[in-house]
Amino acid sequence: MKLNSLPKIKARSKKRLGLGHGSGRGKTAGRGTKGQKARGKIPLRFEGGALSIIKRLPFKRGRGRNRVFKKKPIAVNVKVLNILPKNTVVDLKTLVSHKIVDQEQATLYGVKILGEGTLTVPLTVKIRCSKGAEKKITKAGGKVAYE
Repeated sequence: MKLNSLPKIKARSKKRLGLGHGSGRGKTAGRGTKGQKARGKIPLRFEGGALSIIKRLPFKRGRGRNRVFKKKPIAVNVKVLNILPKNTVVDLKTLVSHKIVDQEQATLYGVKILGEGTLTVPLTVKIRCSKGAEKKITKAGGKVAYE
């Protein structure tokens, strides 16, 4: 066996701790001595009993502070709707059945049709649309009937 003929190993194996004195990681296995971190499972967020970083940071005040919690609808462009048959009523159920959107995501966030691309099929759309998408749908011979 020659070193140049050995197979290449791309993934490096996980470091195995505590394999005796000869390994260079014996006894404490690179964990230091005593303390919670030297022992069993400990959450990643643990900071040695100090006040956590979240509690040390100041409050975010003012406008837009809850922006993270606002859910944006799933964007579906007009060009994607070309796969639907002629004169189809486009609603949430239709988009899910043609696998354009995911059922769970669509019910959670909602769906909005945007105007990127061209539409060649006349459709009746019963979902929220942007103004550009509305123009393209009516231009293709369809209509928008959003309640």
